[in-house]
Amino acid sequence: MDTSTIDMARVEAFTMRAIGDATAGYTGVLVSLGHKLGLYKAMAGAGPLSAREVARRAGCAERYVREWLNAQAAGGYLAYHATSDTYELSPEHALVLADEDSPVFIPPAWEVPAAMWFDEPKALEAFRTGRGVAWGEHDARMACGIAAFYRNGYRASLVAQWLPALDGVVAQLEAGIAVADIGCGHGHATLLMAEAFPRSRFHGFDTHAASLEAARQAAAAAGLADRTFFAQARADDYLDQRYGLICFFDTLHDLGDPVAAARHAARTLAPGGTVLLVEPFAHDRVEDNLTPVGQLYYSGSSLICCAHAIAEGGQLVLGAQAGPQRLEQVFRKAGFSHFRPAAQTPFNLVFEIRR
Repeated sequence: MDTSTIDMARVEAFTMRAIGDATAGYTGVLVSLGHKLGLYKAMAGAGPLSAREVARRAGCAERYVREWLNAQAAGGYLAYHATSDTYELSPEHALVLADEDSPVFIPPAWEVPAAMWFDEPKALEAFRTGRGVAWGEHDARMACGIAAFYRNGYRASLVAQWLPALDGVVAQLEAGIAVADIGCGHGHATLLMAEAFPRSRFHGFDTHAASLEAARQAAAAAGLADRTFFAQARADDYLDQRYGLICFFDTLHDLGDPVAAARHAARTLAPGGTVLLVEPFAHDRVEDNLTPVGQLYYSGSSLICCAHAIAEGGQLVLGAQAGPQRLEQVFRKAGFSHFRPAAQTPFNLVFEIRR
């Protein structure tokens, strides 16, 4: 390499960027510890606290807690008051770090990269051989982390915003229809709808047995087992009945044959029924997705979404940044004539689809 052509200022700037990314990985471990040890909850709404007070409230050893607090303060997660040697969790940051019902609650998201690191040997083999890695082959923290990460976002948007954005669907749900949730995972979205619309019946389908068992347990705990049904099935062979609403919540791009899944939806959709498609936010062109959100989704797609789609046969591996145009093509090929953007958030695109 001809070092005389190297711009050392750019090298230094990029080195600091890379160190920042590595620091984020360290911080993620501490965020997860802070959540599981109750450190954030001990500080939420309490104002400035000493390290000893935080440790006492959380039932932890002070010396570890002080180092954790300093790391959190260095990263801007906590405020440090030098005069009083105290630390404070602001109300805004508490929504992200301490409130488990907040739509921006983030600690469980760190379970996903933890699973990615644990599964690195599988990823290395997949990249070298082209084989797939099915959802159930990942470390258990993967399914739990993704379910918890998406749960609160769905809770904030699904019933209040996304379903009302679909023409006539809320009225149908209130009257009573059969609903299918394809790739339901832990069933969080299924249960949100079941709670809101007691006259409808909700069927969750997934290929991952452990997630389905978690969904059944959650339904029983919520008193919703009488109007929810969870079964192991692929997206192109689930229970063949007529559904007034078929939902794909951040699932379609994970499938090995999304066109076959869309065709099965067309076969099982009741007259006047609707497909609700929720997918990761993306533009159609790569250059328009080179953002922090795009980086998050392309990274996850490399190790999770594409890997599972390949494991399912990989007829069409969309990836998590498919974009509206490619998604529409899937449903047009399956015989649908109506494909309408209904809503969006910084993280999701929502579509209304009809035959």
